[in-house]
Amino acid sequence: MTISRTLLATTAMTLIGSTSLIGCSKSAETGESESTTSNSTNDVTYTIAVIAKSNSNPPFLAAKTGALDAAARLSKELDGVTVKVNWQTPPQEDAQLQAQYVEQLVASGINGIAISVSDANTLNGAIQDAVSKGVVVVTFDSDAPDSGRMAYYGVDDKEAGRELMRQLAPLLDGHGTVAVLTGNPAAANLSARVAGVVEEADNFEGINIKQVFSFMPETATEAVAKMQQAQIANPDINGWALVGGWPLYTDNALDGIYENAKVVSMDPLPLPIAYAQKGQVQVLVGQPYYGWGEKSVEMIVDKLNLDIKPASELVFAEFDIVTKDNADEYLKKWDAWLKDD
Repeated sequence: MTISRTLLATTAMTLIGSTSLIGCSKSAETGESESTTSNSTNDVTYTIAVIAKSNSNPPFLAAKTGALDAAARLSKELDGVTVKVNWQTPPQEDAQLQAQYVEQLVASGINGIAISVSDANTLNGAIQDAVSKGVVVVTFDSDAPDSGRMAYYGVDDKEAGRELMRQLAPLLDGHGTVAVLTGNPAAANLSARVAGVVEEADNFEGINIKQVFSFMPETATEAVAKMQQAQIANPDINGWALVGGWPLYTDNALDGIYENAKVVSMDPLPLPIAYAQKGQVQVLVGQPYYGWGEKSVEMIVDKLNLDIKPASELVFAEFDIVTKDNADEYLKKWDAWLKDD
């Protein structure tokens, strides 16, 4: 954030001392939350729901930790302000259930919602209704640009694909036959990453994109099978760009591949990091998993407390680059991010 929390606290006190406090409303009490209590009659409580895609997915559990940590920190830094987090996430990815959560939370009097959108077409109506009723909505990881949400926080997906190729090309000395692995070909974020890989490859005269291989359902088993089949059928492939880390969530996924090809992939989660430690994956490109929760909560509180919006509705994060050299250090982050799970 570009505005210091000290300044936010000072400004908040000024607002509290005026004839009225804009943005104060009742807080929802459903679901799981953390809060810091306060007794002053002028105190204000903001309750922010965080709706991720899946309650069993480590990146979203990291986002949960980030949101809870941000709420606790802001409750200490902003005098007279208490921030609560209400974690409402489906057990498995379910856009319709996400929409139901949004509707229920709005009815309960929630102040803000941070959501990773499983399907924009399904969520647009619920988000639009929330915004029309004064709820501040921020999307993270996956966007719904036509929903009226205030902002999106995460990576630029096309730039993520470009980064994969920028990392892969030097490993091939600028020459090679590259295969791209993606999951659901209809997923907008994956399609953007694939486009980024292909466009960046055009900057390297000696690199040829062999084919984009897609698979469904998006499971490790299906991903491994697709890679193995492609490598056997196309022994000239000497580079792989994985726009998602699906095959790396199981053991021995790259047998017969890592001996013949360099591999770069999105998402340095603990299991994929093990492949980097063994030298079977050369580079992992990371997203702001913890920041999905932390920054989303910060942006919502800025709007609720001071009526401050981000300078742009698209707030892009930088990439984390993980290799064998820093893999051990990056794993320590996951220990902290998954501390309560």
